Amino acid sequence: LIVTGQVCLIAFVVAMAIGLVICLIRMYCRPLRWLAILYIEFCRSTPIYVQLMWVNYVWPELFGWPTTFFDAGWAALALQSSGYLAETFRAGIEGVGRGQREAALSTGLSSALSMRWIILPQALLTMTPSLMNQFLVVVKSSSLVSVIAVPDLMYRALRLTSIWFEPIEILSFTAFLYVLIVFALSAAIKWYADRLRTRYA
Repeated sequence: LIVTGQVCLIAFVVAMAIGLVICLIRMYCRPLRWLAILYIEFCRSTPIYVQLMWVNYVWPELFGWPTTFFDAGWAALALQSSGYLAETFRAGIEGVGRGQREAALSTGLSSALSMRWIILPQALLTMTPSLMNQFLVVVKSSSLVSVIAVPDLMYRALRLTSIWFEPIEILSFTAFLYVLIVFALSAAIKWYADRLRTRYA
């Protein structure tokens, strides 16, 4: 469970950072817009299993990294999620009225400061459910890192199954743990999103 949590948290934080950068490039950097669109489409169109194999076996040959299965696991999860999060950020930013940006610029704020203090906070308020939903996707997809020997929850369950030859009990309990985790996270996310809307909307 600890390894699963580490993989998911690292992957999601990295995916949010990359997704925001790719979103801003697509929206405000015209010369590189085509590259950002290509990146987004690649991330969204490639199955996570294929990306996992690609990152684990191809990247070390091309870039010399990742050097561990753990790094390959979270990097592959971050790669796919960043494409979806980039589109989520774009929808949130475009959903903020143009007048907000114009008002910020008229007070003397630079474009960067208006994005940081005016646009993004409002966008994040509307994006919170989508962001948290993507985190749940990362949690469920994390079970695939077991195929490259990352010792997560699924990997340990498969090892116990091969030792004790009791797949019904072990894998059923593992499925129950995933259901429990997802339901607990869903409830926490709904509570947090409702609290944000009540406080700021």
